[in-house]
Amino acid sequence: MLNNGELLTLSLDKPSGSGFQSKNEYLFGKIDMQIKLVRGNSAGTVTAYYLSSQGPTHDEIDFEFLGNLSGDPYTLHTNVFSQGKGNKEQQFHLWFDPTADFHKYSILWNPQRIVFSVDDTPIREFKNSESIGVQFPKNQPMRIYSSLWNADDWATRGGLIKTDWANAPFTASYQNFNADACVASSGDSSCTSGSPKSSSNKNEWFTQELDSTNQGKMKWVQQNYMIYDYCKDTKRFPEGMPVECATSKLS
Repeated sequence: MLNNGELLTLSLDKPSGSGFQSKNEYLFGKIDMQIKLVRGNSAGTVTAYYLSSQGPTHDEIDFEFLGNLSGDPYTLHTNVFSQGKGNKEQQFHLWFDPTADFHKYSILWNPQRIVFSVDDTPIREFKNSESIGVQFPKNQPMRIYSSLWNADDWATRGGLIKTDWANAPFTASYQNFNADACVASSGDSSCTSGSPKSSSNKNEWFTQELDSTNQGKMKWVQQNYMIYDYCKDTKRFPEGMPVECATSKLS
């Protein structure tokens, strides 16, 4: 913890990684974090930033940054779990160097959608499709977590490139955390249906959706920087694609 708590760093060396979690649990909200990722040869490392509940039927909303050899781009891995089931991965490269400076990574989570954004540019929207039988995380409060850990069995080129411990310690930095969100406590939430009361008394996010401008931005990202979409992986789902994949090519 540096600068009177304004800056936090995580470190990874061969004996151990590191992480942190929020004091509060949240049920819906707009979560922002500025992160500067591991510089140089980060192959094998994963910097994770996510929301998660606990237990075998947990819900989870993931940003994971998969390190790479120096000069190669990071892979930004996103996923959504509901009732313990994920398998909804989309992956992206970024249009900037995420190790050179801080950039804002945001999760908008309301009863109708989850939106992943980078520097206020939406990159992915996962809509509530319960009407067609797709589970959506909406009942389990989640904490915010981040960790820096070694995953060289899969993180870089499927595990072909291993962590070079000569570059340790690896360091990721965090600042300007903001949670405009409903705090959950003892099973109750500071939100009531239709009238959420969040930490800053702003509730625009509770009913927020993507306008045409932001839909255009998301389409630009997905057309130019998406490198994997589970909804297009026909080999993975030989018996038929997940039902939500038919509802929107961009969800």
